[in-house]
Amino acid sequence: MILSFVYAFLSTIGFSVLFNIPRREMIFTGICGGLGWLAYDSLALMGVSVVFSSFLGALVVSILAEILAKLRKKPATIFVVPGIIPLVPGYALYFSMLKIIEENYAEASRVGFEALIISVMIASAIIIATSVGRLFKSKNTHKKILS
Repeated sequence: MILSFVYAFLSTIGFSVLFNIPRREMIFTGICGGLGWLAYDSLALMGVSVVFSSFLGALVVSILAEILAKLRKKPATIFVVPGIIPLVPGYALYFSMLKIIEENYAEASRVGFEALIISVMIASAIIIATSVGRLFKSKNTHKKILS
């Protein structure tokens, strides 16, 4: 479990370099990615579906990104984009394309559809966390105006 966190942490840092994230923020992007993967992996080991595990893992990444954005005074996308990379269903997309090449269209559509649903769930988690984050930000803005 700890080794999975370390691999997700390092892969997130690697993509942070690729996306030109400021060096001071890379450790935080790694933590987001690692904790998101830890949530995903823990739920998958408990028998929760891959789709729902991906959703909750992405929700963890997105909530942490919103919190870090507030604390570090940076945009949340700096933490979200590299943080979700470990959760992206790359293997499922590869496997789907392999099955198309092998002309096993039934298996290709099954795996491809699952990858599509996982991608939609990841996007949904990001939208939910961002919307809730903006809701809190707007409430704080109204309180400051009224004071």
